[in-house]
Amino acid sequence: MDLIDFIPFRSEFTKAYHGLTSNATHTSERPVFNELKVRRYERPVSEISEFILHKIEHWVGWNLKNEKTAVDGTTTIRAEVSSFILFGMKIDITFGLLEEKDINGRPISTVNAKAETHIESKGDLGESRRAIRMMLGAVDFEFRNALIKEEDYLHRSLDAKGSAAAAQQVFNEARLQHHKKTEGAPKATTIEFKKKPAIQTILLKPSVKSEESTLAATPASGVTEQNGSSPATPDSGTNSGETVSSKPKITIITTKKNI
Repeated sequence: MDLIDFIPFRSEFTKAYHGLTSNATHTSERPVFNELKVRRYERPVSEISEFILHKIEHWVGWNLKNEKTAVDGTTTIRAEVSSFILFGMKIDITFGLLEEKDINGRPISTVNAKAETHIESKGDLGESRRAIRMMLGAVDFEFRNALIKEEDYLHRSLDAKGSAAAAQQVFNEARLQHHKKTEGAPKATTIEFKKKPAIQTILLKPSVKSEESTLAATPASGVTEQNGSSPATPDSGTNSGETVSSKPKITIITTKKNI
């Protein structure tokens, strides 16, 4: 016995610590709490699985997800538990049952369990552990006369280390669901969508007749500039459609001769 065992309320402090730092737990051969120890019963797996299914169907807040049997004979029962302390948050709980024969040919059923809470924080206040304890406690009471201690199991089992290690490996993967972001993790970048430039439209006006445009732009060919003065501009009152005569004025001079 260690000196730390004499500390008052040591078990309560340990439970509080794990309740604030973990949201997943599982059974093992050397657990922190005795309620999480692997159970073994001198009963076939069919009897124990039937009892677990019966409790899941009748307990309030427990819902059966599925039940299946693997090739190696392992029976897996998955259920979902609603936590009243965590305001209805769901706890995924899985039970694994494996049957083997001892040296006398009698059945030995090993029961493992793991639970994970769907919560974003680190701890679940021990709800995952209490869900496992609730079911395994009921199984212990129902099969209290068939419970096998660890020393008896090591003496009776044909392959204690092999079968126990294979069944336990599946349930040792329960980990925290909440992970802290590392300091060097890249920050999320925003995606900007650039707008396409607006297309400029050019209005095309119908062209003016060539004759009207040339007449309006150039003065008459017969009019010459005198003394540097600019050519006279047409009156504002005249219509744009009227054209100026382009023929020059010709003066004819004749001489009178007496015949």
